[in-house]
Amino acid sequence: MPNPLDATAVRAWCGLALEALGRERERIDAINVYPVADGDTGTNLYLTLESAARAVEAAFDGHASAGTAPVLADAVGAMAHGALIGARGNSGTILAQLLRGMSQELAGAPVGGSGAADALRTALRRAAAAAYEAVAHPVEGTVLTVATAAAEAAGTAAAEPAAVARAAHQGAAEALRATPGQLAVLGRAGVVDAGGCGLVALLGALADALSGEVTAAPVAVGAGAALPVAGGCRVAGQEADGSADPHAGGPAFEVIYLLEAGDAEVARLRGRLDRLGDSLVVVGGDGLWNVHVHVDDAGAAVEAGIEAGRPYRIRITHFGAGPRAAEPEPAARAVVAVVAGAGLAGLCEEAGATAVSVRPGEPPASGELVQAIRQARAREVMLLPNDPELRHTAEAAAEQARAEGIRVALIPTRSAVQGLAALAVHEPGRSFDQDVVAMTAAAGATRYAELAVAEHRSWTMAGVCQAGDVLGLIDGDVAVIGPDLARTATAVLDRMLSAGGELVTLVLGADAPASLAAHLERHVRERHLAVDTVVYAGGAYAAPLLIGVE
Repeated sequence: MPNPLDATAVRAWCGLALEALGRERERIDAINVYPVADGDTGTNLYLTLESAARAVEAAFDGHASAGTAPVLADAVGAMAHGALIGARGNSGTILAQLLRGMSQELAGAPVGGSGAADALRTALRRAAAAAYEAVAHPVEGTVLTVATAAAEAAGTAAAEPAAVARAAHQGAAEALRATPGQLAVLGRAGVVDAGGCGLVALLGALADALSGEVTAAPVAVGAGAALPVAGGCRVAGQEADGSADPHAGGPAFEVIYLLEAGDAEVARLRGRLDRLGDSLVVVGGDGLWNVHVHVDDAGAAVEAGIEAGRPYRIRITHFGAGPRAAEPEPAARAVVAVVAGAGLAGLCEEAGATAVSVRPGEPPASGELVQAIRQARAREVMLLPNDPELRHTAEAAAEQARAEGIRVALIPTRSAVQGLAALAVHEPGRSFDQDVVAMTAAAGATRYAELAVAEHRSWTMAGVCQAGDVLGLIDGDVAVIGPDLARTATAVLDRMLSAGGELVTLVLGADAPASLAAHLERHVRERHLAVDTVVYAGGAYAAPLLIGVE
């Protein structure tokens, strides 16, 4: 029996789509020739969908902890938001807009029957229209064409969501096969559109999730060819001519960032970025946007975002031009550390580590950590998650990197202060195993605490707290409840130093009072003899105060 169009189906869709894109990522990367032949469309689609899937899982976890079950609106809303904040590259940004368009129509859809089928048809039409609206200069023969064909095919399907999804999938596959005849660069290279290839895989996963059956039937994507839905995307009878240049005389940089801004400011931003470069895609709404553009002046693109609102998670990639220079030899060993806050990221980078900067509530996906490991360009990598909640994500990233031939050690750091302690003893000159032991021992010997402000009344290990109380968490558990940051921090320090210690590390968030560091330093000096104190600025998004005791 077909499955209903509900939150569980969305969860299954995410899982199946992630599996499909994971299998086909390298093949889709290999046929990526438009708009820039930079060989990353499959990877960008995978990373974008991984962020979407994580958001859906978080929605289910949140409802489970509250003893409720998510509804369709919760799941599709989470999927769209996760894709928006995790969108990578041109293809991922368009995918985020497709999912946003679908979510806007599916949020109020009935669970089953003809009403659900009609809602899915409307959602597919809205998704295609939204994607066209997001792209400054739409081009046929791309994922936009494939999305439109999927929506048109869904309009003639039977009155069941599974049938609508299957028709959309088949219509997309047929449109994908025609893309080399619509876009000259694809025809010259002998490939179909890479983004469209990924969308076919995504719609195939949706059809499987709703039908309850994973189909093994191949879909033809080349003349006379019967090939898997997302694999073998080269057109039969043609070979790539090798003429696709990653730069091809176009802009030198890809710039992508999240932006908090109003509709009017974003409308002006679109005009300004359109004049600066090409491949402009701006997706989102309700105050949060994902901006993607190819430009020669990356700084001007970022400045335009600053004038429009507040850009963050800024990523700038240099495409390069002309013959590719010889790659430098990989370093012997590197460190990759996950941190919240520009101050902590700067500290890690000063110590020679590659920092993965995150915002509270937006943990990195495993694919993002794998990318950071690759970018470290080292044969051996020490990975510092600095958060107990990232253990499984970090383990998955380490396993994938190991499969690519990189030797990765996961150092079990549970806080940024433990990460700083591990970095302090890192020594690339000694053996890999000795370095792992030293860094792990330094992290384990560092007790850690975090101060946070309670958002609502709740029970804790230290008793009942009220909204606005300051909580002192030691090694992850609430140990102190206080009225303000200074008094709570003092109590936490005294409790931690009662077991001894030689060095106190204080990391202050951007919102911490300017006098707090001096107050705590004086307290340690007066009350705990022979204990040194070091102070660092954590910057925005860091906790109000992190404490480490070694």
